Amino acid sequence: MSDDHTRVQEFFTARAADWDSRFPDDGPAYGAAVADLGLREGDRVLDAGCGTGRALTPLRAAVGPSGVVVGADLTLAMLQAAVRAGRDRFGRLLLADVAALPLRSESLDAVFGAGLIAHLPHPGENLRELARVVRPGGRLALFHPIGRAALAARQGRRITPEDLRAEPNLRLLLTGSGWRMTSYVDEDDRFLALAVRES
Repeated sequence: MSDDHTRVQEFFTARAADWDSRFPDDGPAYGAAVADLGLREGDRVLDAGCGTGRALTPLRAAVGPSGVVVGADLTLAMLQAAVRAGRDRFGRLLLADVAALPLRSESLDAVFGAGLIAHLPHPGENLRELARVVRPGGRLALFHPIGRAALAARQGRRITPEDLRAEPNLRLLLTGSGWRMTSYVDEDDRFLALAVRES
């Protein structure tokens, strides 16, 4: 396992037990982002870096009982928190690295990633792996319940021009990884970039 993976696991393991209580009001933002992803009854969707599974409930509601919802995360403690919260009822949980998913190519209709991009050790390669498991024309949502400026202020830092989530940087990154950005919103109360898997 790389040092990047170890750091991510250590960061989230230390925060897993109280993660949901630190952000108790994010539910509606998750629901709105899932709605914008445009899922249909019977779709197959991955919550990449699912953490405590806060997106699993709206994802299940969007795809219905005939759909498939999978939540994958690198950190066992986050998945255990998802189980304690009862969110494993809404999707299958996998202890897995989004850089090497144990899923067939083109087996999904969509990927949802909340807070994901900042924790990817090799964003281009990792987004290509997400593209691999999605059918051509499938969709990707990169989401955060607050915008870049608000998140930076919360963390006591400044946004730099190199920020991967800046629109021109993210658009270029997605284009080079098999995706075409279709929408970009960066407001105080939400960040949401939507993309379509290219053929």
